[in-house]
Amino acid sequence: MGDVSPDRYAPLIAPVIERLTLAVVNKAMARAAGTPVPVPHAAAPGAMRMLGQLRTALLARSVTAAGLAAVYRYRDADDVRGDVEGLLAAGLIDKTDDDAIQPTGTGRAVLTEMYKVSADVAGESWASQEGSLAGLSDLAGRLVHAALATGGPAYTAMAPPYEPPDATAALLLHTRLSVLRYHRADAHAAAWQAAGLTSVTMRQLPAGPSRDAIEAETNRRAGGPYATLSPDERITFLAGLAALPG
Repeated sequence: MGDVSPDRYAPLIAPVIERLTLAVVNKAMARAAGTPVPVPHAAAPGAMRMLGQLRTALLARSVTAAGLAAVYRYRDADDVRGDVEGLLAAGLIDKTDDDAIQPTGTGRAVLTEMYKVSADVAGESWASQEGSLAGLSDLAGRLVHAALATGGPAYTAMAPPYEPPDATAALLLHTRLSVLRYHRADAHAAAWQAAGLTSVTMRQLPAGPSRDAIEAETNRRAGGPYATLSPDERITFLAGLAALPG
C-alpha cells in the first residue's frame, strides 16, 4: 500500500470499521432479542436501540442534550425525544438537572448485559484471528485517545468508551472501533456545515463537485488521529481489520 497519507488513509479504513462494528452489533441484537431483559416496563424497540447505541457512553458518563443531538443529528428531533421518553418510562435512564441523561440502576444492569453479549459475539466472530486482536485493540486505543483532540460533539459524547476491567481484547477492539465512527461523523458534519449546508440539504446534495469537496474535507479532518500511527502501523491496522470476519 505504500506510505498513504492520513487524509487518504481515512476513507480506506472507514468502511472496514463500519463493517466490523455493524457485524457485531447486528449479531448481538439478534441474540439479545431472544433473551428476557430485566426491566420493569417494556421499552419500545426504537428506545432499546438507542440504549444499545449509547452503551459505550452511558456506563462511563452522562450524555448531555448537546451530545445526544449530535449523535442523532440526522434523525427527526421528535423521534429522538420519543425514544428518550420511552427509556425514561421504562426506568432505564433518568435526567440530571442540566437535562443530561444517565442510566438508572436497572439501566446499568441492562447495559452490562449488552456488553456481555457483545463480548461473546465479538470473541466468537473473530476467534480465527485471536492472535492479532490484542495488537489491533492497542492501536485502536491509541486512535481513540488521539481523536479526543479533534473530535466534535458526537465523539466527545461517546468517547472514550466504557471498558470493563476484565474486558477481552475482542470486546476492547469492538468498543473502540464503535466510537471511532463518531469522529468521522463529526468530521463530515463539520465539512458540510462549513459549506453552508444543513443535515437535510446535505442528504439532498447530488453527486458532483460540491459533494466531492465535502468528502475531501471530511477525509482531511478525519485523518488527523491516523497521523499518530507510523506508516507501518497504519498498514498493520488496516490489514488486520480487513482480515477479521464480519
